[in-house]
Amino acid sequence: MGRITIDDIVDVITEEASEDILRLGGVAEDERVTTSPLQSIRRRLPWLSVYLLTGLVTSSIVNLFQSTIQSLVVLAALMPIVAGMGGNAGTQAITLMVRGIALGEIDFKNARKALLKEVMVGLLNGTLVGFLAGSVIALVYGNAMLGVVMFLAMITNLVVAGFMGTLIPLLLKWAKIDPALASAVLVTTCTDAFGFISFLGFSTLFLSLLL
Repeated sequence: MGRITIDDIVDVITEEASEDILRLGGVAEDERVTTSPLQSIRRRLPWLSVYLLTGLVTSSIVNLFQSTIQSLVVLAALMPIVAGMGGNAGTQAITLMVRGIALGEIDFKNARKALLKEVMVGLLNGTLVGFLAGSVIALVYGNAMLGVVMFLAMITNLVVAGFMGTLIPLLLKWAKIDPALASAVLVTTCTDAFGFISFLGFSTLFLSLLL
């Protein structure tokens, strides 16, 4: 029958890990640094097109709050912070979920526990990071209410990041789609959208106190 040596096992582990990392970045698993530019363009362009479409969606959300931004221009400078933090938190959740699914640690039976855990982590991280960011913004801009808006938006978006970063890989697995392939673009779209909605939404709600 033959035998399997340790170097064969290490090769398989390396290949599988490399494949997941490349797919999380929207890069074909067979692409290398020596791949020709034309081949790399052909393999990356479809995913860049998807990112472009999702970017148009989030920009349309920002456009809905145009009057709020015009009333307080500093909001335009601060809103990427919320979206960016949500994206980072979502990527952390995705990484753990994809690894857990690949190793068989997470399935649909214990998915609820993982979901609640990531939501709790998002809530606590959002509270701590939001308090820090809100305090700095309140001091820098001399506007305590602006700090409160940042605090509330950060909590909201990091909870969404934890929730979607856990749920989307599970849904993709259920749909028999590789979670490492499409999770990042979907979760990033959600965190960008909810980041802008939460920050600009709270800003609109408390606009009279911000001015």
